[in-house]
Amino acid sequence: MTSSAAESLGCTPQELLAVMASRQLEGVSSVFAGVGVPLLAAALARSTHSPDLIIVVEGGSIGLDPKPGMLPISTNEMRTAHRATMLPGITDTFLLAQRGLLEVGFVGGAQVDRYGNLNSSVVGNYVGPRVRLPGSGGANDIITSCRRVIVATMHEPRRFVPKVDFITSPGYLQGGDSRREAGLIFGRVSRVVTDLAILDFDLGTKAMRLEALHPGVTVEQVNANTGFELLMAENITITDPPTDHELAVLRELDPPS
Repeated sequence: MTSSAAESLGCTPQELLAVMASRQLEGVSSVFAGVGVPLLAAALARSTHSPDLIIVVEGGSIGLDPKPGMLPISTNEMRTAHRATMLPGITDTFLLAQRGLLEVGFVGGAQVDRYGNLNSSVVGNYVGPRVRLPGSGGANDIITSCRRVIVATMHEPRRFVPKVDFITSPGYLQGGDSRREAGLIFGRVSRVVTDLAILDFDLGTKAMRLEALHPGVTVEQVNANTGFELLMAENITITDPPTDHELAVLRELDPPS
């Protein structure tokens, strides 16, 4: 989506991404959220349509209620403890995911490929990369342990690549049954939410598929910003635009700079 198209909806592309991502959590009981857009989207969901949503952060915070205007930028800072129900150790937090007790994992990444593999480690060769990124943190554990995983990212050719430079967090690996054959028998990547569209995965091939467009976005725009050929759902829908209430709450949680 161009900035002008986003502006016609009364928001920025980043705000549109956060709103659309938050809607994926309606009816969800618990979310294991990474910092950035995933945590912002989770906080928005809790403040609007899902007041009973339990937000979990890998540093060891369960049931936090993020303070508006002071969202944590790290999983290990004390702002993640604001009104939290529990503050267990990090290993206990991941144990909850491994036991299947966390419904949704919410992550981002620098690169994602057609099979939902994520890269947050390096751009280029691992030994001598062009860019060295933060690495996995808890992203690998989230994507392999949570019952289902949602990826939230901006939609750009540099992010949507045919093959990630490094698999930090495994999606469906080479597609088909390769994830299960690698021993990852639990959990799945269910959706990718961007500022242009919502994408899911074909049940057989596990290749990424265009499911819905945001208002004002065309299939041609999505394809132009994707570095590989997308499958197309039989009925591509149009999402509802952000409401005034969603944007007001979002801007309270994360005031525009």
